[in-house]
Amino acid sequence: MTMTLGELAELVGGELIGRADRVIEGAQPVTCAGERDITFIDGPKHLDKMPGCPAAVFVPRGIELPSHDVIKVADPLSAFVMILQKIQDRPVERPTGISPQAAIDATAAVGDEPSIHAFATIGAGCKIGARCRIHAGAVVGAGCTLGDDVTLHPHAVLYPGCVIGSRVSIHAHAVVGADGFGYRFQNGRHEKVPQLGYVEIEDDVEIGANTTIDRGTFGPTRIGQGTKIDNLVMIAHNVRIGRHNIVVSQAGFAGSSGTGDYVVVAGQVGVVGHVFIGDRSVIGGQAAVTKDVAPDSRMLGSPATGERDQKRILMSLHHLPEIRKELRELQDRIGRKEAA
Repeated sequence: MTMTLGELAELVGGELIGRADRVIEGAQPVTCAGERDITFIDGPKHLDKMPGCPAAVFVPRGIELPSHDVIKVADPLSAFVMILQKIQDRPVERPTGISPQAAIDATAAVGDEPSIHAFATIGAGCKIGARCRIHAGAVVGAGCTLGDDVTLHPHAVLYPGCVIGSRVSIHAHAVVGADGFGYRFQNGRHEKVPQLGYVEIEDDVEIGANTTIDRGTFGPTRIGQGTKIDNLVMIAHNVRIGRHNIVVSQAGFAGSSGTGDYVVVAGQVGVVGHVFIGDRSVIGGQAAVTKDVAPDSRMLGSPATGERDQKRILMSLHHLPEIRKELRELQDRIGRKEAA
């Protein structure tokens, strides 16, 4: 599919500075875009990537790039995504109905316009909302409730009793509602504490591949509205994640920990049990959160401390060999003076 720059500018509501009749055949990132492509930059810090790039460019309003044909828009990334989808011309996914090879219990209720693929399993007493897409090998345990427009990707597993809101996407091999890791040491052995709770996932949540979210011991483990969870994240029993959080790959939350709203938890962060991270806080990669975090904090390190303090510590560590050498020299001088 081909379009002219003039047509692209009209489609995205942008201001064209350049050749309206220039033909565009593709959309590529700036590092690999060619003469007949459109690309984007989303701020001045990326201008250094443009020399040598022959593509036309979506740029934010206020950015000048006289060496290129540009379309000025409020949000270059959104414009780029729109054009990429149009150029690729992917067919709209339509409901496919229920495969005869799907296993659906007779007591389950399935909403309008379903897409339930081969070898999907839906247990007794489940309630499945409208326009849900349940892919091959996905399992919905007994008594689960799914809102509208939920997508379960291949081999995603919902253990019994999970409550899933609308417009939730759960990627391949994620496991929601497995038993929490709860044991008591009694009579010389580890005795399992029954895990009788459930998992509740609110609207507009996305859960990455191979992520695990354990059921609560007696009540819910809860994921708040609009939260986005990356692949390979571990969330233990009784955790309460707030609204619109970002949780990055390989992060782990121990039991009964929690977050407020608009929290960012970077990759490989560990959060110990029974601590709470306040609203709008940012936890840097590989930090270990061992105590409560106040709202609007920025934390780094293990154990996690304030960003400013942690940077000072890191700078001091960088100079530690020099400091050690100077300390030895001072000790030698003092020793010589005392000996004299």
